[in-house]
Amino acid sequence: MKNILKVTAGSVLMIFSSLPANAQFSLTGELIPRTEYRHGYQAPLDSLVKGSVATGQRSRLNFGYKSDKFKAKVSFQDVRVWGSTATANTTDGFTSLHEGWGQYFFTPKFSLKAGRQELSYDDERLFGGLNWTFQGRSHDLFLFAFEDTSLKLNVHAGIGYNQAAMTNSAASYTLSNYKEMYYLWANKKFGNLSASLLAVITGVEIPNALNSSYLMNTIGTHIEYKKDALFGSLRFYSQSGETVMGGKRADVNAYMAGADLKYTIAKKFTVGAGMEMMSGQSQTDTTKAYKEVQHTFNALYGTGHKFNGYMDYYFAGSGHGNVGLQDIYLNLKYKADKYWVALDVHMFAATAEIFDPVKSAQTGTIESMDANLGNEIDFTFNYAFTKQCAVQCGYSTYLHTASVAYLKGVLDWEGKGYTGNQAGWGYVMLVLKPEFIK
Repeated sequence: MKNILKVTAGSVLMIFSSLPANAQFSLTGELIPRTEYRHGYQAPLDSLVKGSVATGQRSRLNFGYKSDKFKAKVSFQDVRVWGSTATANTTDGFTSLHEGWGQYFFTPKFSLKAGRQELSYDDERLFGGLNWTFQGRSHDLFLFAFEDTSLKLNVHAGIGYNQAAMTNSAASYTLSNYKEMYYLWANKKFGNLSASLLAVITGVEIPNALNSSYLMNTIGTHIEYKKDALFGSLRFYSQSGETVMGGKRADVNAYMAGADLKYTIAKKFTVGAGMEMMSGQSQTDTTKAYKEVQHTFNALYGTGHKFNGYMDYYFAGSGHGNVGLQDIYLNLKYKADKYWVALDVHMFAATAEIFDPVKSAQTGTIESMDANLGNEIDFTFNYAFTKQCAVQCGYSTYLHTASVAYLKGVLDWEGKGYTGNQAGWGYVMLVLKPEFIK
């Protein structure tokens, strides 16, 4: 053991001694165990189903390097549920590469970044690191970046083309992922105003047509205004092009719009309100022209848990019939030196009509359900012992309606949405971020 330690220490010293004098090396970690109580999380529970309690954990080791013209990062992670492997387990299939990229600066303002990397833009509505989930999200791509602090202008262009394996001939891409992606993001700051433009082309492989894709276009803007205690934001995105729907080609015609307003009192108490609307697919419009078009907005690769309630009923969890979503919300937050506490209330509704099979059978005509999808209340508390150690806990409850239960496939004996079980979700989470070398 002493010989192993000597060899390891000697290797580390050799690595550091070989680095340029102006180079910076960092080695940090991240340990996040989270115990969750789930009773109606993501969907209502049937009367005969019990809730669950489990602990998941993410462990990351991040290596960073920075010199005058080059930066690099390698991040390994292990994601598991406590008890998913035996205590004497000899094999481990949970470890993966979360990030592995290098970035070369041709000039101080222009660079190329290549490899597996997180993408996080604006409020993370369409591109985010998905940090709440244990696995997170990262992309394999080339990223060209122009960043000028004097002009307060940032422009990023990304290109990604995916294959499932190295093959000698064309093969189908069967992963639940885009086959190809091209995007342009530009952000300009004007005093207290920040405006971004995002244009994304994503391609899904055409069934039975190798190396050919249906391309969907997403374009829109995100605008923020911040002055003293006031914060406001607007966002709008539209989608067009082609995609696969029900195994067939479909045109795309969808949109998303949102607005937020927050005001902080005495630098501690923040009151906020907002609204977000995403288009959906009507279940009652049976015309051929309508059914051959996808009207449901695709939120792409954002951090969904952050927006439409922490119980993840929409877009971050199980589906809800593609009927779109309207979310009106109220935010309250109090922040002290070492802790903060927050309360969020959401009022959900469908933006497209929901088919009612019970009423339709009774009347002999196509009938729709109430668009009201219920309310969610989220309570969160966070306490930071140090910058490297914090504890967070929360509890959420969802007040169901028959409409949301029906969309989630939880029915009573009459075929109506079952709302008899109370929905609750709670968690306790430790956030440990050691800095081994910084």
